[in-house]
Amino acid sequence: MQSANHTDNADFDEIGKFTKLADEWWDRMGAFKSLHDINPLRLNWIEDRVSEHYGSSLVDKTVVDIGCGGGILAHSMAVRGADVLGIDLGEANLKAASIHAAKTGMQKLQFRCVPAETLAQEEPEQYDVVSCMEMLEHVPDPAAIVQACYDLLKPGGVCVMSTINRNPKSYLFAIIGAEYVLNLVDKGTHDYQKFITPAELDQMAMQAGFCRFDMTGLHYNPITKHYWLSNSNVDVNYMMAFVKPQAKSLADMSDANRGDHG
Repeated sequence: MQSANHTDNADFDEIGKFTKLADEWWDRMGAFKSLHDINPLRLNWIEDRVSEHYGSSLVDKTVVDIGCGGGILAHSMAVRGADVLGIDLGEANLKAASIHAAKTGMQKLQFRCVPAETLAQEEPEQYDVVSCMEMLEHVPDPAAIVQACYDLLKPGGVCVMSTINRNPKSYLFAIIGAEYVLNLVDKGTHDYQKFITPAELDQMAMQAGFCRFDMTGLHYNPITKHYWLSNSNVDVNYMMAFVKPQAKSLADMSDANRGDHG
């Protein structure tokens, strides 16, 4: 685990919300129980999108998981055969992730304390897959993270993101329900003003250069304690999948230039 200077695109109050609970990342009945519960759903959705695009699974894909926390998703992608780098700005989170990886003997998994923007400058276009889950609503400038995701991807690569919609229903479900009624996450975990509508995330992604190819909503029934995905409802939690377009070949660019000049 390497250290790096933090950028201005970090809210240390937000980081502190998660690092103070670092010892609970791998307690499946602890503060992060809901992340463990939804992880199979999001993992399978991610692998399905990767398979749909590449025609093959996560096996041997190079993946960077931005805002990896204690490594729940990063670890599961490594179990599926990907070579995964998890990055986060919470050093206590990364320590918990690294300890768990060592205990389980996971060789295809590494962690770094480095901002996404910095990594994108160091390793541009080095990854087949970029994931950024449950993170965009916790930073001052989510568009800069989206741009870093684009810059980290190889041409033709797949990016998956998740966040929370901003509307009265999401306030009721994600804050009142999840934090105060059901205690699915700690009180104060989310700030409604930082929630991001699908249209806003779509716009950020298009400005970065992405093409969206899928979107789905994540839902929870507190009575049956059942989680499921629905493409027809993205009112609260949702995930989007994007592709970085393939770069034009030199031959294509040459043909286009000849065409431009008659």
